[in-house]
Amino acid sequence: MHESALILTVTGSLAAALALGFVTQRLGLSPIVGYLLAGVLVGPYTPGFVADRQLASELAEIGIILLMFGVGIHFRVKDLLAVRNIAIAGALCQSIVATVLGSLAGRAFGWSWGASIVFGLALSVASTVMLTRVLADHDQLQTPAGRIAIGWLVVEDIFTVIVLVLLPAIFSSSHASLVTVTLLTIGKLALLGVLMFLIGDKLIPAVLSGVAGTQSRELFTLAVLVLALGIAVGSALVFGVSLAIGAFLAGMIVGQSEFSFRAASEALPMRDAFAVLFFVSVGMLFDPRALMDSPGLLAATISIVILGKPLAAFLITALFGYASRIAIAVAIALAQVGEFSLILATVGDQLRIFPREAANLIVAASILSLTLNPILFRAVRQIESGMTRFPALWRLFNSGTTVPEGSADSMASLYHAVVVGYGPIGHTVSRLLHEGGIEPVVIDASLDATRRIRNDGYHAIYGDAARTEILEAAGTRSAVAMIVSGPAPDQCAEIIRVARNMNAGLRVLARSYYLRDSEVMRKAGADEVFSGEGEVALAMTEHVLAALGATAEQIDRERQRVREDIFGNRTL
Repeated sequence: MHESALILTVTGSLAAALALGFVTQRLGLSPIVGYLLAGVLVGPYTPGFVADRQLASELAEIGIILLMFGVGIHFRVKDLLAVRNIAIAGALCQSIVATVLGSLAGRAFGWSWGASIVFGLALSVASTVMLTRVLADHDQLQTPAGRIAIGWLVVEDIFTVIVLVLLPAIFSSSHASLVTVTLLTIGKLALLGVLMFLIGDKLIPAVLSGVAGTQSRELFTLAVLVLALGIAVGSALVFGVSLAIGAFLAGMIVGQSEFSFRAASEALPMRDAFAVLFFVSVGMLFDPRALMDSPGLLAATISIVILGKPLAAFLITALFGYASRIAIAVAIALAQVGEFSLILATVGDQLRIFPREAANLIVAASILSLTLNPILFRAVRQIESGMTRFPALWRLFNSGTTVPEGSADSMASLYHAVVVGYGPIGHTVSRLLHEGGIEPVVIDASLDATRRIRNDGYHAIYGDAARTEILEAAGTRSAVAMIVSGPAPDQCAEIIRVARNMNAGLRVLARSYYLRDSEVMRKAGADEVFSGEGEVALAMTEHVLAALGATAEQIDRERQRVREDIFGNRTL
């Protein structure tokens, strides 16, 4: 049965996650709650099927790598630089506050100073997986709050990596100098960053360009997965950084290239499944019975994560001059603990500095905070509205507010239309839209066409327009119209369906080669469909009528009859 442990773990974990995720979604909760409960269900502390915890944890690492690679793709260096002051100061100040609170709680319950400090450090760092998921679910990744929170966590993760390297030097029997270990760790991180941006900036796009030239979607997907996993693992082995940091840096390099949107939409189809396994693996660590031994410490732990950390984050963000809405969103996004906290707990256990209940407390805090976080994030507007009932408090946190440079969503500020396909029709439509004051955003699956679009001066998105991520990147939610001119009929219908779900008020015009395809596109949600067959027939009929001496009124009347015969009884 050992040979089937992997397939049993994956099948059992995903099946439980599907069932409980569906139930929690129907109850109006985040499906993440269901995934965590699924971990408890298949874990060793509940009766019934028990999944292999070690295998689940290793599979979850792949999910973290792919997710952080995706975060890196969407994150720009200029965005990090725009929020560098608050990200660095905020991450360090909040980490210090949470560490102090956790240390005091540990000491109050009789722990050693070493165990208490490591416990506080574990409570100080939030889950990047959860943060990204919550921000993405609420379309907040590219907002000022989202960029501040992501930048904040990047700094937090780097700080945690340094702590993870230093802990064995401090608490083990090694006689290595603490200063030496610290300088060596910082040097490795700096060298990794320099290599990634000097060498990777040329090498990675060159590799992807060569693979994209084969016109094989499978090879392109494989290339990006190999880059994400390979760079993450290589960074961990050579430089001693976390897999998440290596994957994030690789994603940032790809994100600066012309392959960013295609890589995000096509090459990471497995990230959601592996991210689910991460939450399941967290739930598997939870032992409910062990919590009964120290209810007071549990309450203190939860209070630090749910109240202490967000309050510190809110005050820090507000002190930097950001509006209360942004400060509230950042505070709630960081009010949780996850993967790095569990890693710190594991290290503390291995170094024998933790009491028995410490790791389980961190797991309990992780489960509860990850469960509450999506719910709390939905209440950002209500919390902000509540502040307006206290005018003095509102003015205190909203006088002289600032917005980070480059934080506005450029697509949201444009009066634009999405054009799918850059053949002769797409080219002409784009030119006419531009001349009419409507900015075209053109999507094409050909790399050569994408480069030609940019040379013509239009905004280009390289990738498959049927993918939600590609349509998001093109600003479909705020577009006034979509013109679908290039893809095959079945793909065209899928594009229309996805776009219509994203923007119910979008005016969709589509082109079909044959009349038989027109009805399929209308059912998918197209407002108008222009058929090559029908338009040729209509043009020829008008020409014949004019040649026979028909009047303009007769031609108009016959044109309408022909339109009804060809397109159906519709007013065009």
